[in-house]
Amino acid sequence: MLSLALNLPGPAALMRCAHLGAECTKLEPPPAPGQPSADPMGIYSPAAYATLHAGVRVVQAHLKTPEGQAALHEELVRTDVLITSFRPSALAKLGLAWDALQARYPRLSLVRIVGAAAERAEEPGHDLTYLADAGLVTGTEMPPTLYADMGGALMASEAVLQALLERAHTGSGVCIEVALADAAAWLAQPRDWGLTTPDGDVGGHHAGYRIYPCADGRVAVAALEPHFAARLCAAAGLPATGDADVLRAAATHQAVARFLLSQTRAQLDTLAAAQDIPLHTLA
Repeated sequence: MLSLALNLPGPAALMRCAHLGAECTKLEPPPAPGQPSADPMGIYSPAAYATLHAGVRVVQAHLKTPEGQAALHEELVRTDVLITSFRPSALAKLGLAWDALQARYPRLSLVRIVGAAAERAEEPGHDLTYLADAGLVTGTEMPPTLYADMGGALMASEAVLQALLERAHTGSGVCIEVALADAAAWLAQPRDWGLTTPDGDVGGHHAGYRIYPCADGRVAVAALEPHFAARLCAAAGLPATGDADVLRAAATHQAVARFLLSQTRAQLDTLAAAQDIPLHTLA
């Protein structure tokens, strides 16, 4: 594997490939004086950069110079899959448009990470804008993690495997485009299907699948299946039932909430272990 991708999605995809046993190399520009890396991740978080590149051979090359181009093509002659995260116009300027690559390296595959697919591939954007486009940003609070970037990294590592499988059948490389906007849209599908909306059973409508306050913190309860829900009801002093209609009733929500509010995190951890109830306490 050879990657030219900076920031998070490309390096995270390459890390996944390395974990699967691939020999992974990354070309990145030489850093500016006093900087640890030309990859912004090395500046944002040196620890994250180190984790992402563990087991990855990193080679410095300025691709806009003849020397950098020579280093790039020295790597490409022995590469199975190339991962990029440039916009299509930038790839073309570097001589890395798919038709040029395919003509020179017919067995090479290209996994091209872009922000949005097809005609939107030239649009600027980042994780936050793709989450917003998918309807996954609420209020003005920042999301707790980089969902589109990491989802896109998983999709890119899947695309690497797909490319290798297709080449095994045809003998030729393929070009697969992975859009971070598509990754965000994929993650949004449970919401779009109604599963996580307020009237969905995993959106808080079912008393066994909610986040509740407890005596000294919070508790995430995931007693969705009837046998787990019945144990939760019994612990709360209700009839031991897993009937979904009962679990959706306001009275059940209120009774479970009262019970959990009376318990400390330690008590709930003990209850979960003793009664085999899926829950996790939080400060």
